[in-house]
Formats: sequence, structure tokens, C-alpha cells
Amino acid sequence: MADCLKAKPAAEEAKKMTPQQQKMGTCNTEATGKGLKGDERKTFMSNCLKAEPAATDKKDLTPQQKKMADCSTEAAGKELKGEDRKTFMATCLKKAA
Repeated sequence: MADCLKAKPAAEEAKKMTPQQQKMGTCNTEATGKGLKGDERKTFMSNCLKAEPAATDKKDLTPQQKKMADCSTEAAGKELKGEDRKTFMATCLKKAA
């Protein structure tokens, strides 16, 4: 039951993210996906955050695509891999918006 109470503020917090915070989440997810660490990760993050937004910015995504990106960012933050990531993503995507 305590987990249910924690989930709502996290969802509300995600809605309040600035474009820069969203970009940081996306860059972080990419860096984690590439397995970057140390100086290599720092360099990648710096370049990624300086880069202009891609043509398909989050503003252009459908609500489902935005939700998938948010769930993916959260999974990356939790460093989930394999079956744990699949299970988390399935649960996250089923949650009501």
C-alpha cells in the first residue's frame, strides 16, 4: 500500500519536468543503453545536452510514445535490465495516465 502512495507524486513530478530535465533524462537513457561509464559517459552527456533537439522532439510524440519514453527513462534510472526491465515497462505502460 505504501508503494501506491509513492507512485502518484512521482507521476505528478514527471509531468512538471522542464524541457531541459526531459532532455537530461533522454540523454541519460541513451548513455545507459550504450553502457557508457566514467569520462566517456561525461563526454557523451555533455555533447548530448548541448545538441539541438531532434526533429521528433517529445512535443511531437503521441501520448503513448511519451509514456513509453518516460517509463524507459525511469527504468534506466533504476538500472533495470533483461526480464526485470520488461516486467517494469509492462507495468509502467499499463498504469493509468
